[in-house]
Amino acid sequence: MSVVVITGTGTEIGKTVTTAAVAAAALAAGRSVAVLKPAQTGVGAGERGDAAEVARLAGAVTTRELARYPEPLAPATAARRAGMPPVRPHEVAEAAAKLATEHDLVLIEGAGGLLVRFDDEGGTLADAAALLAAPVLVVAPAGLGTLNATELTARELRHRRLDLAGVVIGSWPVDADLASRCNLADLPVVAGAPLLGALPTGAGSYAPAAFRGAAPNWLAPRLGGTWDAETFTSAFAP
Repeated sequence: MSVVVITGTGTEIGKTVTTAAVAAAALAAGRSVAVLKPAQTGVGAGERGDAAEVARLAGAVTTRELARYPEPLAPATAARRAGMPPVRPHEVAEAAAKLATEHDLVLIEGAGGLLVRFDDEGGTLADAAALLAAPVLVVAPAGLGTLNATELTARELRHRRLDLAGVVIGSWPVDADLASRCNLADLPVVAGAPLLGALPTGAGSYAPAAFRGAAPNWLAPRLGGTWDAETFTSAFAP
């Protein structure tokens, strides 16, 4: 996989930290990595955005933002309110394709979920993934409510004939409740795709060196790690 699109089933569920973990595992394997953030919202000039946070945690990655809007809103809304040009899916695809000529792996981190709008014409991250024919990695929360949101995202990807690479749990709780433990078995069923990792709660607060050392333990071999879904699921079986 030279380009991977990373989306979530919603906001604040661990997309950025998951992107950093995938980047860190790739760097540890000797691959060059670029991280593309098509639209950064809710961050002012001079403040650290998601791509910069990935670089802080993962290490020597190339980062690129296509647009930055000050208000923490969907990109289309934030662009319109700021009086700034929106990001178009073809611009995302073109930027990723260029980065892919210079790097072994390009990670595209979306904003919120798969169908969050980039522009007023309805362009989305899914459209950019289609233009690139790139696999999509879905980051989902662990607990109650995640099955519905994950299945809806997976159905939309299949409807668009996009490749769902798998699901990563963006924040696995220290004391997992019954719903979270049951969801380990149910998530791959509703997604129709494998579990490819689980990041511990608070992983984003690790010191960078500790994060880089631990990241491969949180991800399955397809993402460059050593994490095993069957072993993890069995350990938390209700």
